[in-house]
Amino acid sequence: MNIGLFGGTFDPIHLGHTALARAARERYELGRIYFVPANVPPHKQTQRTAYAHRYAMVVLATMGEKAFLPSLLEGPETVLPEVRARKGEGSRGVPRANYTIDTVRRLQPVLKRADRLFFLIGIDAFRDIAKWHEAEALLRACEFIVASRPGYSLADIANALPQSLRPKAEVTKPFSKQPAKGDLVLPGATIHLLENVQQNISATAIREAVAHKRALTKYVDASVAEYIKKMGLYTH
Repeated sequence: MNIGLFGGTFDPIHLGHTALARAARERYELGRIYFVPANVPPHKQTQRTAYAHRYAMVVLATMGEKAFLPSLLEGPETVLPEVRARKGEGSRGVPRANYTIDTVRRLQPVLKRADRLFFLIGIDAFRDIAKWHEAEALLRACEFIVASRPGYSLADIANALPQSLRPKAEVTKPFSKQPAKGDLVLPGATIHLLENVQQNISATAIREAVAHKRALTKYVDASVAEYIKKMGLYTH
């Protein structure tokens, strides 16, 4: 089975996230997609919204899709002891960042030999992939599905890779004239570019809509919009 792993802050999960997941499911025949909200993302050590709220919104946004599965893989109580030790957590269990490579390693033992694991990500986030914890190991552990958009080339994708996996400049130069679409298969990294799914939705726009008491359904699922209103989220 082809399995997708979609991690992120999801603060909140919005229609751009679910559109990417649907397109990836259809294009790459993903039997299931795990939506994994991070308790403490490495790039954002402090959270505006509590994990419980973000997870609840993921549950609501994915209820109508049988293949979409909310996951607690990066929840506050699901970090393995050996991962805690590696991250340097003290005896009081102070939460540390959730690294995607640890999440993948935790999932791998339950996968079947024939399963293929795909990691879903937007192109803007992918441009920082070389800065991720154990990026080389992560790129070898799963294939990447990157939501592309106009203005990016295949060279941009190749040059975003860690130095050890990045093709030489003379190889990537011809890619600079090729739009970021299709597949990029390199030693140690397989990247699938998914076109026409990137939506201009941001957490900032959602917060501004809440502040001005505008309708949220152009940004998020109706059930998520109702949850945000009921819980008074993003009002400060």
